[in-house]
Amino acid sequence: MDWNASTLWWLTAAGLVAAELATGTFYLLMLAGGAAAAAIAGHAGMGLTGQLLAAAAVGGGGVALWHLRQVRRPAAAAASANRDVNLDIGGTVHVAQWHDDGSARVNYRGAGWDARFAGSGTPAAGDFVIRAIEGSCLLLDRA
Repeated sequence: MDWNASTLWWLTAAGLVAAELATGTFYLLMLAGGAAAAAIAGHAGMGLTGQLLAAAAVGGGGVALWHLRQVRRPAAAAASANRDVNLDIGGTVHVAQWHDDGSARVNYRGAGWDARFAGSGTPAAGDFVIRAIEGSCLLLDRA
């Protein structure tokens, strides 16, 4: 069986996709796109130099663009303050009385919780918003 260069490029692309599925590294998918571009260039009759240039342009360009996207994206909030991780973030509680050290005991979802004031100034009794959860302690701020 006679394999031409485009067949080898397709096999390389398939191997890179398999490696990406095994590792979860999205950059390998960009390189697989470059190998597919080289295979298409081979089908179009381009020589090895053209195929390598196509692979480098598409694969390298994809990697560079994905890296720039990742760098410019804002960092995710810490898990203790991320509403995507903990649905209680943003919930409201009523604090009847604060202790001198900025802590309180509140009822939330039918259970007693320790709470700490995470805002600025001196807390007063009233409604507060859950900004984060550290262990079994709610970090509260003014509503």
